[in-house]
Amino acid sequence: MITEIAPAKINLYLHVGGLRDDGLHDLASLFVFTCNGDNISVTPSDVLSLSVGGAFAGGLNDLPPEKNLIWQAAALLQKEFSIARGAEILLEKNLPIAAGIGGGSADAAAAIRALIKLWNVEITDAALSRLAFKLGADVPACLKGAPVNVTGAGEETSPGPTLPPLWACIVNPHVDMPTGPVFRAFDAATPSPSPPLLEALCGDDYDAVAALMRDTRNDLEPMARVIAPEIGATLAFLGQQSGAIAARMSGSGATCFALFSTLDAAKRTQNYARNKGWWALASPLSIR
Repeated sequence: MITEIAPAKINLYLHVGGLRDDGLHDLASLFVFTCNGDNISVTPSDVLSLSVGGAFAGGLNDLPPEKNLIWQAAALLQKEFSIARGAEILLEKNLPIAAGIGGGSADAAAAIRALIKLWNVEITDAALSRLAFKLGADVPACLKGAPVNVTGAGEETSPGPTLPPLWACIVNPHVDMPTGPVFRAFDAATPSPSPPLLEALCGDDYDAVAALMRDTRNDLEPMARVIAPEIGATLAFLGQQSGAIAARMSGSGATCFALFSTLDAAKRTQNYARNKGWWALASPLSIR
């Protein structure tokens, strides 16, 4: 059995540009990843199969396997490399669905990593990134599992900056947030957005991280807060927590996060959030 973690993706910032001819948006973002998340396990089999368990399996159990991005990733690898073998794939779904933390993309990326090992696939990083982009805009970055600068619509990635040890508490107020409506609201509110730009991290300490967060934004946050006012309450809660370096919404929401310099502060915030009835996870960030 081969097991890979599919960590939660966090956009430290997300600058969104205009709509491209391919229907995607230009963007500039710094992705970071928790050390905890969903788990993908693969074992040899003559046929391809997918089973789903875990706390959030219920949101996927009614989905036909072939509609799941994990299945599509496996089928794409089989097609591209003429692989006749199958695999028994198990997803332990620990992260909320439609939550802005790249769950489906991270699952697909983890499945790709695991199946490449299982099937002994030889592929360059560049070719793998191109293959991953066929599955979704976030999948190439989710292959990395470490800080990564993302431009284009997600197809252009480069190593992110060196960060100090960071912990995150990610919180979802039990709100599903499909990506499409948020981007459509952004398009309606911002018919001529400025070209999105990456922001440099000026240093490798906590002051530099705080400055980066002050100088950046999530362009989708205002629209998401209108659709789901619970996001505003979640951000206010996170911003008030002792030791919080910054608080922001990730992706298109509704999951929000706060950054901390200690695990104790992140765990304390996790416990407070759970006491409010929200889903929460405290985790170190994978900084390399």
